[in-house]
Amino acid sequence: MYDHRPARRLPASLAPALAAPLLLALPVLFAGCSADPPAEPPPSSAPRPVGMDAARDELAALAAAAQDRHLVARYTLRVDGASDRVITVTSGNDGSWRVDVPGGALGGAADISLAATADGLFQCALPSATRPEPASCVRLGERDDTLPRRLDPRVQHPFTDWLDVLTDRRAPLSVSPAAAPPEATGTCYSVETTAASINPPLDVGIYCFDADGTPTAVRAAFGTLALAAPPEPAPATVQLAGPVIEGEPLDMTAPPVEPEAPADVPGDQTPPGDDATGTA
Repeated sequence: MYDHRPARRLPASLAPALAAPLLLALPVLFAGCSADPPAEPPPSSAPRPVGMDAARDELAALAAAAQDRHLVARYTLRVDGASDRVITVTSGNDGSWRVDVPGGALGGAADISLAATADGLFQCALPSATRPEPASCVRLGERDDTLPRRLDPRVQHPFTDWLDVLTDRRAPLSVSPAAAPPEATGTCYSVETTAASINPPLDVGIYCFDADGTPTAVRAAFGTLALAAPPEPAPATVQLAGPVIEGEPLDMTAPPVEPEAPADVPGDQTPPGDDATGTA
């Protein structure tokens, strides 16, 4: 005998409840049958230490303050194997600047001054014990031109164009806090370049500033500069050390030494006609 009673149907209210788990399970089943596993997320680069970012920001702020700091300041320059020298830095209120460098040319035999004004970039030869001539200046080019290496004493850069690099967050630099060099004050930072370059944007080293932006010390390839006395008020503009003349600038290196002429060798002073015995 067959049961001719109609099949029992689920109540309408239970159908969605049973269908939902089945729909959720289907993606899991298909994922298990997939031939290609899901791609792994690309590795992320390691974050920079927070302290390095903070140091970079602090140094950029101090360098920006230094760009607005106009003064007359004297720095002691210490170089291994040489006597200390006093470098005078003048930053005029109009943006002009001048840096006097004793022994800055001819291998230390000549004192010079570098200056940038509205009229251009100049090198001035200063009178000294070895060169008593009056000061005179030669125009090197426009005020923002780059000095050729043969004319560049480099000590002027921490007060001029290297400040632009320190304020530029796009420059390839690594900055970290550092201890001040001996006899120096201020807040100091170690600066290194992070990209290999034949002409790096600045010298790696230690850069120190007071809170008002006064550069207090620099240790770089050229030696160590340390503020020697409190800064003095800035002039409205810098003055060149002497008149501008037509001529050649002084090179950094000493000129070649010309060999001395050989001394005359005394010859035979025997009078003609005399022999070794002195007979005629």
